[in-house]
Amino acid sequence: MEFESLWAGFTEIGDDPRMVIMWAIAGFLFYWGIAQKKEPLLLLPIAAGILFANMPLEALTREAGPDGDEGLFRFFQENALNNDLMPLLIFMGLGAATDFEPVLSSPRSLLLGAGAQFGVFVALLGALLLSFTGVFDFGLLEAASIGIIGGADGPTTIFISNKMHEYGVNNGIEVSNIVGATTVAAYSYMALVPIIQPPVIKLLTTQRERRIRMEYSAKPVSRRVKIMFPILTTIVIGVLVPQAVPLIGIMMFGNLIRESGVVPRLANTAQNELMNIVIILLGLTVGSLMPGRVFLQTETIGIFLLGLFAFMVATVSGLLLAKTMNLFNRKNPINPMIGAAGVSAVPMAARVVQDMASKEDPDNFILMHAMGPNIAGVIGTATVAGILLNIVPQLVS
Repeated sequence: MEFESLWAGFTEIGDDPRMVIMWAIAGFLFYWGIAQKKEPLLLLPIAAGILFANMPLEALTREAGPDGDEGLFRFFQENALNNDLMPLLIFMGLGAATDFEPVLSSPRSLLLGAGAQFGVFVALLGALLLSFTGVFDFGLLEAASIGIIGGADGPTTIFISNKMHEYGVNNGIEVSNIVGATTVAAYSYMALVPIIQPPVIKLLTTQRERRIRMEYSAKPVSRRVKIMFPILTTIVIGVLVPQAVPLIGIMMFGNLIRESGVVPRLANTAQNELMNIVIILLGLTVGSLMPGRVFLQTETIGIFLLGLFAFMVATVSGLLLAKTMNLFNRKNPINPMIGAAGVSAVPMAARVVQDMASKEDPDNFILMHAMGPNIAGVIGTATVAGILLNIVPQLVS
């Protein structure tokens, strides 16, 4: 009787000790989500997925073969992630949960949300520059996936990374599968917004600027406008940036079922039960893309460093745009800190701005002003994703 199979797990760990390192990384994400309560909704499933992907014999992530059928997470990778089903369902739930009134009542917040997307392109160029100097080996497809981290939008990062990898594979272009690394980087920096943004904001603003008060008189937005907004946004984006329609269109559909008021069951399901189920499956599936042999590479360090750089540049560009707008509007200046809320980390970035304003002046309430750019940043990042999907494949080919 052969007993070798009883020791197969120990043998495989001995052959590939990177598994143990990935266990430590999963443990850190568990700690970050449970003890620190930072982005636990996604970090916990991602950590579990990493753990499962680095178990001996890879029972949950193996391909179909002599050892049996394909693993459960391999099935989800091929049938729910590679075809963008799960990221798009997340966007539908996000649309159903989002109130666009702060944007509609203050259209200039759209500019601040757009300004913060500058970090995406700076990081993309930075990735290419590092590749040319031989520090890392990133092609244009990988650089686009890394750059989108600057938008601080997890689902969009997954969508772009997956699309770029798919394009490379289908067209015989050498491309690394960095979906897992870019996703973990994006959600990590979303969780670190309260740590990353304040030093940058303080460096670029004076105390006087941080104390600027903004009167908030909520302009009434009619139900008709709220209903027309998602419809018109889909049409405009669809004409100008067709590649962004999957992201923008599905998000606007989610918002439409919310604002129409005639299908409350669908709206509640989209933003609650369905959203929760998809978040669990998405996190587990993304984590399962990170076996040690794929994740533990020099390029992963570059992804995290460039992602951090992209996020910081996005914060800076939003701030500088707000300061520039004040040059032309001295009678009614805006607090430049709300420009930093133009990243897609909703509502974390807006809360950080409010916390900083309260520390400078306890009676200064700018949260609702910050929510406008924050929500606009979601639209901005999705639009930039569409631009990248349109331009990058043409440049590569």
